[in-house]
Amino acid sequence: MPEITSLARMENLQRLTQFVAKQAQSAHLPARRVRKIELAVEEVLVNIFSYAYPDAEGPVSIACQTANDRLIIEIRDIGVPFNILEVPNPDVGAQLSERQIGGLGAFFVRKIADEVHYRREEDQNVLVLIFDHHSQDTSTFQIGA
Repeated sequence: MPEITSLARMENLQRLTQFVAKQAQSAHLPARRVRKIELAVEEVLVNIFSYAYPDAEGPVSIACQTANDRLIIEIRDIGVPFNILEVPNPDVGAQLSERQIGGLGAFFVRKIADEVHYRREEDQNVLVLIFDHHSQDTSTFQIGA
């Protein structure tokens, strides 16, 4: 399974997302789907870079595999425990001025991926994003009116 590990720093974002894009392209996913996968992974990584290691730097690793017509992306860090599945959905129908801050990125990731799984494994956050090859990519985002 192809894997990349890096320090959780903004300067490594492009290298990490390019790795994911290359794996998605190798899995023969359509270009539009690849771009959305990149955006979802970018959102996860920016959150890790910003919040997982408040007092020091730490690693982040990404592993990708294709199995049963699915691209499986596993993202690991040893930072502060954070379960993306526990973040409440934002009220995307509310006016921007009325909306609570936060949660939009987690909502976006859950909307793009066909499946999202989280577990805490000893001292690691393990986030698994699954993208079906044959999934209809109909995700669009309308926020506010």
